[in-house]
Amino acid sequence: MAEDFDSIDEHDDAYALDRSLVEAVLRAVDSDSQTELLQVFEGLHEADIADMLEQITPEDRRRVMRLWGDRVDGEVLTELEEGVRDEIMEETPDEVLAEAVKDLDTDDVVYLVEDLEAPQQEKLLESLDDADRVAVEQSLSHEEDTAGRLMQREMVIAPQHWNVGEAIDFMRAAEELPQDFYDVIVVDSAMHPVGTVPLGKLMGARREEPLVDLMSEDFRAIPVDQPEEDVAYAFNQYHMVSAPVVDKNGRLVGVITIDDAMEILEDEAEEDMKLLAGVGDEELSSSVWEITKLRFPWLAVNLVTSILASIVIAQFTYTINALVALAVLMPIVASMGGNAGTQTLTVAVRALATRDLTSANAYRIILREALVGLANGLLFAVVIGVIGSLWYDNPMLGVVLGLAMIGNLFVAGLAGILVPIGLEKLGADPALASGAFVTTVTDIFGFFTFLGLAALILL
Repeated sequence: MAEDFDSIDEHDDAYALDRSLVEAVLRAVDSDSQTELLQVFEGLHEADIADMLEQITPEDRRRVMRLWGDRVDGEVLTELEEGVRDEIMEETPDEVLAEAVKDLDTDDVVYLVEDLEAPQQEKLLESLDDADRVAVEQSLSHEEDTAGRLMQREMVIAPQHWNVGEAIDFMRAAEELPQDFYDVIVVDSAMHPVGTVPLGKLMGARREEPLVDLMSEDFRAIPVDQPEEDVAYAFNQYHMVSAPVVDKNGRLVGVITIDDAMEILEDEAEEDMKLLAGVGDEELSSSVWEITKLRFPWLAVNLVTSILASIVIAQFTYTINALVALAVLMPIVASMGGNAGTQTLTVAVRALATRDLTSANAYRIILREALVGLANGLLFAVVIGVIGSLWYDNPMLGVVLGLAMIGNLFVAGLAGILVPIGLEKLGADPALASGAFVTTVTDIFGFFTFLGLAALILL
């Protein structure tokens, strides 16, 4: 049995950063040995180096970056969480950053420079080749969080009159190919994409075979101004590996690959989770003051909703004084309603984000969640009704408790689905403040129903 647990732990930690690596990096810094530092980094993936930089203290991070010097790897910068990335780029000399980013794909360069101050951004752009600089500047001209910012300009294009041999010879003769690409994009004379040829199919075909006979015309071109969350949804929905990006005239201007799309999907899911929890856009590297500022507004909203619930309770002071057992039991009703509402809310927010909950099925899903709330309410009404009756030797108290449970879980199911739908109809993020609204509804309704029924039936 012990061996089984050991294997589980090993599996869970399969990709965790080894503490000994962090210690090796810090030893290299303490000894001021760039050679030793580079030896440690040599066996690490860029993402692992980024994780290491995120986990150490800001002071140690500055020491590592100073020792790394002009050998900084631009790929590592692209893997960092935003807060740490901005901190490092602000403190790293411009000439070092320029050297680090010059070999990156244009989409990665755009990601790194888009938030920089104009002087630093200009210095980095000046370090790029003319063609790369033009490509990055064109990408920066597009709105933030659109396909134009997400795409890369490096791609492999072939005219539709080429055959397989000509395409292969072109790629072999090219001085530099994109670091990661999956398809050859076939275009017409006006640079409109007409098809894509997967590399596997290209390499397995005869040299004399025309590309038009191999290409797939069932591809989806992404408009350059399409929001990036819609791009990520398309990749996930249609199982795409890469997609050409076109301007308003349908001309090819770039390509988006699966790694960038999946990163956006992950970011969107993380954002929804944080909004539901009311923690804002905080990161593990954020300072105490930054986190406090992000969490304070949500806690303030929760304070207001708690006061509203207390006002409802205050209307039944006489009832509670007459039957003290109500004060003991009423948190049960409110708590169960809040949990049930959060369950429905979580499912609804995720379904809206993945476009599974639409106007076509909204009525059916609303009815389903209401019935689920009602069913759970009936089941728990029996349980808590019996408990309340036996606890205080008062059968009618159990009845009141059971009826309040049924009503509150039913309302919780409705609130959990209607609140996010309503927010989306108003143009707001369905995850934004949904939890506070749902909790407010279930608390107020739960207290009012339980205490109101008690006043009518027990007094």
